[in-house]
Amino acid sequence: MHKNICYKFISFCLLIGILFSSFPSTAATEDELLQQAEERKSLKIQSNEIPNWPTGPEIGAEAAILMEAGTGTILYAKNINEKLYPASTTKMLTCLVAVENSTLDEMVDFSYDAVHSIPVDGSNMGIDAGQSLPMEECLYGIMVASANEVASAVAEHVGGTIDNFVDMMNQKAAELGCTDSHFVNSNGLYDDDHYTSAYDLALIAKAFFSNDLLRRIGNTDKYHFIATDTQPDDFYKTNKHKLITGEIPYEGVIGGKTGYTDEARQTLVTGCEQNGLRLICVVLKEEAPAQFEDTVALFNYGFQNFSKVNIEDNDTSYLIGGSRFFQTGNDIFGNSSPFLTVAKNDYVILPNMSSFEDLTSDIDYEDPTLSENEIAKVTYYYQDVPIGTTKILLSEDAVKSYDFHSVNTRDEFISGRPDNVIFINIRLLLISILVLAGICILILIIHSLFHDRRLSRQERVRRKRLRKEEKRRNRERRRSRSFERKRFRKRKRRG
Repeated sequence: MHKNICYKFISFCLLIGILFSSFPSTAATEDELLQQAEERKSLKIQSNEIPNWPTGPEIGAEAAILMEAGTGTILYAKNINEKLYPASTTKMLTCLVAVENSTLDEMVDFSYDAVHSIPVDGSNMGIDAGQSLPMEECLYGIMVASANEVASAVAEHVGGTIDNFVDMMNQKAAELGCTDSHFVNSNGLYDDDHYTSAYDLALIAKAFFSNDLLRRIGNTDKYHFIATDTQPDDFYKTNKHKLITGEIPYEGVIGGKTGYTDEARQTLVTGCEQNGLRLICVVLKEEAPAQFEDTVALFNYGFQNFSKVNIEDNDTSYLIGGSRFFQTGNDIFGNSSPFLTVAKNDYVILPNMSSFEDLTSDIDYEDPTLSENEIAKVTYYYQDVPIGTTKILLSEDAVKSYDFHSVNTRDEFISGRPDNVIFINIRLLLISILVLAGICILILIIHSLFHDRRLSRQERVRRKRLRKEEKRRNRERRRSRSFERKRFRKRKRRG
């Protein structure tokens, strides 16, 4: 009896082994995926086609972008507008929408649907239906643990329903300038209609990293979830982003998010800051662990080949200040400043081998982002690539000197160009008048001295002439007396 059972068990095991041996090995599939990644290295890198632009690295990702966060300058571009699946990098947008529409101390309840509508083998942190967490801990759960059930619960809490929250996500993406994106869930699980592009994801990341709270949460390597009355488990969750945990050391990392599904493959978003230059790297459809290697290569490329250049220090073509009469200041004894200036901290991103003189620029007086005291927006280009903007401003003294309430709108004040109002520097004007008056007085004095000198010379000439005339008359008188004496003697001798 026991032998029969053993024989049957052995036969069953052999049968199972034969069945499994008939399936192709997973190693072959992985080899195919790696081969596909290798082939993707030959895909066109659009930024490498820009004349005199630094040559970027060849990577195995289907799409990738390296963007400077402050100006939005695209340093590296590979299929940046191709629609691809973002996987869990979607959760950066989820957290951004949640933070803007909730407070950190709000309690998020986990419904049955939020917990059980996600695949059991997906990323989660084991929260059960009926439990609840503060919104702040939910954000850590989404970004550090990449917990799908937490993303769903947050969506229900903020939007009322997941569908409503997804509408908020799409609206926020549109506000950020995304044109190649559409989201259908809050966690990034695969759906054919859930997609984005490397460029759109960089715009989302730019907004994410500009939020101090999200930047701190998104750069957390490990988080301790403490048991509470509403959540009874005590546990740690570790981030899977190797640049954040330090498993792959890299200086200046400020956060990011990993992602993976079978359809999306490996996706990765990372922010990094060095020497005041903040870069955002997005890698889509790559194979592990190359998504981290690609990111490091792109950061090295960006930090080694590009620099920030302050606009105010290099461009004076839009300033009115060269003629010192066109200055502001209504205090006669006060200091003066230029009538028009550019924003002090604005900058452009330049390839290291170029200079500011290589740039071209466009000026727009009708840009809708201009405020009351802003005259125009200037966009700078290098080889037709936009690399930064600034705004031409009325200086603070000019704003104080002019009553903006006397006109109805900014456009009425500007009338298309900033040439219908002139501010006079009274102090400089008075000084100039005094200097001019002094020069006139000096000219009069000099003229008087020369006039007197000329008169004195004429008088000397006249006196000399009179003396000569007097001498001539004296000689004639002497000759006349001498002649009379001679006549008198002759008469006397005759007589």
